[in-house]
Amino acid sequence: MSKVLSSYEEAIEVAKKLSAEFAKSAVERDQKGGTPKKERDAIRQSGLLNFIISKEFGGTGGTWAQLLTIIGEISTVDSSLGHLYAFHNYQLATVRLYGSKEQWSALHKGTVENGWFWGNALNQIRKDVIASQKADGNYEFNGVKSFATGSKDADYLTITGSENSFEGKTLVAAIPANRAGIVINDDWDNIGQRQTNSGTLVFNHVEVKKSEILSNPGPLSTPFSTARALIGQLVFANLFLSIAQGAYREAVNHIRGKETKPWLASLSPSAQKDPFLLRHVGELWIKLEGAKALVEKANAQIDPLWQKAENLTERERGEFAISAAIARTAATQVGLELTSRIFEALGSRATTSALGFDRFWRNLRTQTLHDPIDYKILAVGDFVLNGDFPAPTFYS
Repeated sequence: MSKVLSSYEEAIEVAKKLSAEFAKSAVERDQKGGTPKKERDAIRQSGLLNFIISKEFGGTGGTWAQLLTIIGEISTVDSSLGHLYAFHNYQLATVRLYGSKEQWSALHKGTVENGWFWGNALNQIRKDVIASQKADGNYEFNGVKSFATGSKDADYLTITGSENSFEGKTLVAAIPANRAGIVINDDWDNIGQRQTNSGTLVFNHVEVKKSEILSNPGPLSTPFSTARALIGQLVFANLFLSIAQGAYREAVNHIRGKETKPWLASLSPSAQKDPFLLRHVGELWIKLEGAKALVEKANAQIDPLWQKAENLTERERGEFAISAAIARTAATQVGLELTSRIFEALGSRATTSALGFDRFWRNLRTQTLHDPIDYKILAVGDFVLNGDFPAPTFYS
């Protein structure tokens, strides 16, 4: 039995202690890349993996709004670790939304009992895995999945395959990560989110039992099952906001330090009183607070939606989709601007690699390209002008 925290208050204190420890090595680990095994094990041992699982199945029984705060606490200092923890919970939501109660209750209980850290191979855009059904009703998965975030060092995976052909029906399953035939490549080498292990995963004649296919109700089959995409959008919005908040906090602390000097043409006695620097700091804070308000507004909507479960209506789902799109767009735009413009306030000395200020922009730029915000903005415009909600997909 893995550790279970008793309350949100205990969980947020644990998250703060972990974040303080993670912050000590964040810059060095970002530059190194690879698998943050020590840090993942610290999360395993902390009890946070069980936070969103209901008390009925042995978990803490926390809310989504509380969970997003915990994700933000970790992501502010290390967005790779925050991303891995967020995606663990995202997969727990996936099995709840797509599977039967018998399936997801057993998987949630198993997570608590065995301390499973979840990863995924659920990239729905790339249909490079074929799921061939055999005579006994089970399936064999063959192919490659890219962007398999968190799969390295995972205990359990959610996976997708196209039934019988690349154009076939999308099947989603939950299987142990050590299943025979799975090869998890250590080939993630992008500019940011360098410790998310988001590389490729290969299926070589991997057997997937029919009972492991999440088909009742399955993906995109009911308003509630389509909420998975919206939870993902909100997870990203909080992740992006946290990266921006972390960048801002570190920048302000650096500016307050003794090494920051006023520019030679400045009439101010100190850099901290320079009017141009004050404008940069003030303007970015105003924009950051605006994005934070929009993200928090969307966060407040998720638990009522989750509690409605199978009673969720298409309209309620659509209204939340618009809020999630607004939050994700705001966090993306403000975050990208802030993580770039902080250098105007920090000055040239802040570009030294040892300080790692560049990691905030790199991490944000990498992750914000997950799916284009152009289509989020389009969806909002269509709703405002025509009253139409975005069509449910794996990304909207």
